Amino acid sequence: MGRQSKRVREIAKGYDSQKLYSANEAIEILKKSPPVKFDQSVEISLKMGVDPRKSDQNIRSTVSLPNGTGKQVRILVFAKGDKVTEALAAGADYAGNEEFLEKVTKGWTDFDAVIATPEMMRDVGKLGKVLGPRGLMPTPKAGTVTTDIVKAISELKGGKIEFKLDKSGVINSAVGKISFTLEMLETNIRAFINAVQKAKPSTAKGQYVKSLVLSSTMGPGIKLDPRDLIVL
Repeated sequence: MGRQSKRVREIAKGYDSQKLYSANEAIEILKKSPPVKFDQSVEISLKMGVDPRKSDQNIRSTVSLPNGTGKQVRILVFAKGDKVTEALAAGADYAGNEEFLEKVTKGWTDFDAVIATPEMMRDVGKLGKVLGPRGLMPTPKAGTVTTDIVKAISELKGGKIEFKLDKSGVINSAVGKISFTLEMLETNIRAFINAVQKAKPSTAKGQYVKSLVLSSTMGPGIKLDPRDLIVL
C-alpha cells in the first residue's frame, strides 16, 4: 500500500472515522480540513432501508434548499413560440426546440437542468438515452414539465433540487459549498433530510434511513448521528 499524502494524514487527525457526529460537528470538521484551491461542494449520502428493485419502494422527490446549492444552475428549456422568449427573459441559459433537440441527440449536455412544456414532451421523451442516465429528464412530479416556465426557472435558480434512490439503495445530493456558514449548511442539511423523510414510501418497513455520511469534494466522509437529524 502506498504512502498517504501529507494532506490525507492531516485530515485523518481531525476526526474519528468510527464515531457518529452531529451535523454541526461534521461541518466544523470539514471546514477545518486542509483547504484546496476551489470552493468544494458539501454532499450528503444516505443509505436507505428500502429495496431499490421494487417500484413501490422507489424514492424520488424535490426539495428547495433554503440557502441554495451555491452552484450556478445552467437551464435548458424546450419550448416553442412565445414560451422561448419568456424562458430566456426569466433567466434560462438556453431555450428553443429543434436546434437543441438535435444537439442533445448528438450528446450535448452542457447544462444542469431541463424544463419542457407539455407539448414538447413527445420529442423530449426521445432523448431518454442521453438525459435519463444523467438524471436530467424533465418530469411533472419534479415541476420541470410545465406551462409555468417562469416559476420553474425561478425555483431551480433559487435552490430547488431533485433527489432519487439509486440502484444501490443510496441517495446522494449536494447541500451547499464549504464557503457557506455553518448555519447555512446545517439548515440545508436538515431541510434535505426532512424532504427525504416526507418521501418515505408507504410500503417501506423497518429502519428507513440506515446511515448518513457528510463529505466535501476533497475532504473526508463523516458519519452522522441519525438521532441528531431524523425525526422519529
